[in-house]
Amino acid sequence: MADDSIKIHGARQNNLKNLDLELPLGELIVITGVSGSGKSSLAFDTVYAEGQRRYVETFSPYARQFLDRMDRPQVERIDGIPPSIAIDQTNPVRTSRSTVGTMTELNDHLKLLFARAARLYCHGCGREVLRDTPDGIYEQLMHEAGSQSPRLVVTFAIEIPHNFTADEIKKVLEQQGYTRIHSEHDNIIEVVQDRMRLSEENRGRLVEALEIALDKGHGKVAVYPLGENREPGQPWKFSSGLHCAHCDIHYKAPQPNLFSFNSALGACDTCRGFGRTIGIDWNLVIPDESLSLREGAIKPFRSGYSMECQEDLVRYGRKRKIDLDTPWKALDAKTKRWVIDGEGSWDGKTWYGVQEYFDFLESKAYKMHIRVMLSKYRSYDVCPTC
Repeated sequence: MADDSIKIHGARQNNLKNLDLELPLGELIVITGVSGSGKSSLAFDTVYAEGQRRYVETFSPYARQFLDRMDRPQVERIDGIPPSIAIDQTNPVRTSRSTVGTMTELNDHLKLLFARAARLYCHGCGREVLRDTPDGIYEQLMHEAGSQSPRLVVTFAIEIPHNFTADEIKKVLEQQGYTRIHSEHDNIIEVVQDRMRLSEENRGRLVEALEIALDKGHGKVAVYPLGENREPGQPWKFSSGLHCAHCDIHYKAPQPNLFSFNSALGACDTCRGFGRTIGIDWNLVIPDESLSLREGAIKPFRSGYSMECQEDLVRYGRKRKIDLDTPWKALDAKTKRWVIDGEGSWDGKTWYGVQEYFDFLESKAYKMHIRVMLSKYRSYDVCPTC
């Protein structure tokens, strides 16, 4: 932006009396004054309203219907104003999902931005995933070939249905005029659409072949360059959908909800969009590492019905010749893992492990006393996936 300030001319919103003002950009500005002097009228109803209105006007009519729009303020003109946001001084209802982005509604704009303007890259190979067109493929082939004019073989793949044989599919292809097969492997027949030399003179023929191959190949096409002895080289693969032809990975068309942590479509599968996970804090389960397993190093096994687990731990520990009288901190890593992970299921007549004990409690968490008990040993951690 060329302007380095916001220039307000003739502001008459509410109790503002034809105010002219210049506000420098990039500075922290405080508006102060007695009640009724027009502070909110200037900040919210004039500057913010005009900045927000102009920003929303840049969106398409379809997008604008989902966004709050403010009326044009009573002002002669405002120059040099950038897009604006405002946080009200009221105390809205906040949840564990509230962020600065949700409170300022920036998330709504960012979701639209990523859904419409973002570029997709394959997580398998890192290549940009584009919807290829016949003309676009031709331009890419010319770029890849450079100054050379190699002979090309345009092919498309046909998958053999389970209720047909390869010979039956080939007969159907012959009836449609396809008599040349490039390769056959893994229940896939690769059919030759056309052969030609890559050149400007053959542009129309090549584009037509690519268009037909994309149609017959359900949006996928492979182009093989031929060597001096007409042996095929590594193919160039293209797709007319959001599909990485190199990794054979399909991607969904971008929707705004894919970029929202409040939506099941966009939320992390591990933390469901909260940014942290709740799990067992082993420092609370084993608070005193100077105790041995026989002395009750596992705290939840010391009382109540869970004492049966302590008896199981001692009984199975004897069978495995586990040292039950050595302090927890002195046990080797293998023994600690045996105690925590166990070696079988709950009903497998083997030690099931402390983790299995907590998994069982989680399955009964609909009971209040179980939830209270679990809360004593839980902690929040930063989501490892995020």
